[in-house]
Amino acid sequence: MTIWVDSDMGFDDIAAVLCVTHAGLKVDGMSLVAGNCPLPQVASNAAAAAALFNWQFPIHAGRACSILGELETAERIMGPTGMLTAGQSLPPATLNPGIPAFEALCNWLECPIAPGDERHILALGPLGNIAALVLARPELAAKIDRLTWMGGAVSLGNHTPSAEYNAFADPEALAIILAHKVPLRMVDLDLCRQVVAAPQDVVAIRKAGGKNAALLADLTEGYINIALSRGRQAMAMFDPCAAIAVACDDVVTFAPAHITVDLNTGPSRGRTIVDPRPAAVKNAEYAVRVDAVTAREMIFAALQAEAEK
Repeated sequence: MTIWVDSDMGFDDIAAVLCVTHAGLKVDGMSLVAGNCPLPQVASNAAAAAALFNWQFPIHAGRACSILGELETAERIMGPTGMLTAGQSLPPATLNPGIPAFEALCNWLECPIAPGDERHILALGPLGNIAALVLARPELAAKIDRLTWMGGAVSLGNHTPSAEYNAFADPEALAIILAHKVPLRMVDLDLCRQVVAAPQDVVAIRKAGGKNAALLADLTEGYINIALSRGRQAMAMFDPCAAIAVACDDVVTFAPAHITVDLNTGPSRGRTIVDPRPAAVKNAEYAVRVDAVTAREMIFAALQAEAEK
């Protein structure tokens, strides 16, 4: 499997990448999209994470706004850096200039792969980078074997009552991907909310003793505090759930469905409608079950391993 990560680089994006690499999978590259925060801060977060965690894959700045040119961030939840913390934060960093994400994605898809191998994109934010590729180079988008996306909601949203954030921030991008039959696997809010992090999960990370242990513990605690501040006892590990679905087929189970997204400008904008009925014409898959115990073990094993380095 050859893997590309598309990210808006918050803490759970970092945890997702660590899950992939801890599973022994190689990441070929990463494209960045505005999401948790505006693109310049996303790029700073990615550059800092790459330096701290010794990521060797190239990172490319992508879309700074949605397909329609609007920008909707999650800063009201995630703060101005897109990453809350209980102490240490990622240091400011500058992403090395390079080719844009669009060009990098094209190059990746044009590169030959071994017979029987798959090109797999793990998307952890709004889908503008992938939609732009689909519109401009549909013949290359047709080479995507799987697109596993953390986004959407079968039931209630989180950014609005109707919509999950990644879907709300660029619903037209999701609609484009579905219309062009990119093989989408949706890991939605309902699935991710079954795999949670609680305050006691920070203890072992903080005690790990590695050079990044305190930073990872502070970022993990800051992330969990989002839930605590809203009266919940634990925080869903959103992006790592999608990473686990890529890393281990046995942990997350998918089923076919007809998925659409509401593009209206009213209160239902960004809502994902999932129809798994037998008569529905299937255009995607959505995650229906997760082995929450195993998923949690894998996520915190990856964080612990990094904290021990």
